[in-house]
Amino acid sequence: MADTPALLDKITGKTTLAGSNKMEILLFSLGTGEIFGINVFKVREVCQTPSITKTPNMPEGIDGVISLRGNIIPVISLARFIQLSGAPEDTGHTMIVTEFSRHTQGFLVHEVDRIIRVDWDRVKPPQTMLAGNDGLITAITELDDGRLVSILDVEQILANAIGIEPVPELPPVETEVERTVFFADDSAVARKEIVMVLDKLGVKYIQANDGGEAWERLQNLASRPQQEGTSLRDQISLILTDAEMPEMDGYVLTKNIKSDHRFDGIPVVMHSSLSSEANKIMGQRVGVDTYVAKFDPVELAETLRPLLLR
Repeated sequence: MADTPALLDKITGKTTLAGSNKMEILLFSLGTGEIFGINVFKVREVCQTPSITKTPNMPEGIDGVISLRGNIIPVISLARFIQLSGAPEDTGHTMIVTEFSRHTQGFLVHEVDRIIRVDWDRVKPPQTMLAGNDGLITAITELDDGRLVSILDVEQILANAIGIEPVPELPPVETEVERTVFFADDSAVARKEIVMVLDKLGVKYIQANDGGEAWERLQNLASRPQQEGTSLRDQISLILTDAEMPEMDGYVLTKNIKSDHRFDGIPVVMHSSLSSEANKIMGQRVGVDTYVAKFDPVELAETLRPLLLR
């Protein structure tokens, strides 16, 4: 097991990699031979598992709660939650405290290993047969020694544990011409939430499952108006992108869009569970028009509305 204080120092002092098309992954195990990972930007700290208070009527998959610096946070045993075959009963020696999508929670793991840095283009979407576990694996990458790392979709895990916030009734976007949003997100639960909001707004959409697919589809869409002498804005009113995605992150995707004159006048909104000020500043540097944190359906709708009414 890695030295926890030293690992915590690395996490606390991590530098912003946004825009470099690189990510840092915290590697950990769940008591089997498999290697799992989580984006370091979502990790607040790593510590030995404290005493967990069992409380009645907790959602399925939550072991209990702990008090952490004056806050009560839920604790999830990852091995039990994803129903990992062969995991020992006492697999929760270490806790990874994560913060994303406006929630703080602890994930119990067997042990943490180390932090690695990889290019996003080496982070691949899983094949259907590997995704399993209700889509809880969002990506796969390979270590230098050939071993594979399964990167967990922690947003999906959180949604499964506490549920998805219902989307309230939202006034539709009233425009004379039909509006279409192009959005990219590698998380199945995030795509579902975005679609619910866009449906309420009465807006059409085109979706992509990762940054590489998004850029390829956007280039194909942009080539048609050029050939026909029309405007791309007739096809796409707004682009909504996640920050961290396989193949190409949202910062590089935005940089590509903003450097291509065919997309002039089409606003880019970054929709991310990484809500730190550093991430917002990096978004501004690459040309993001506005930033909205995941996931508040009303806030997302009210961020998109004025841009769609232009």
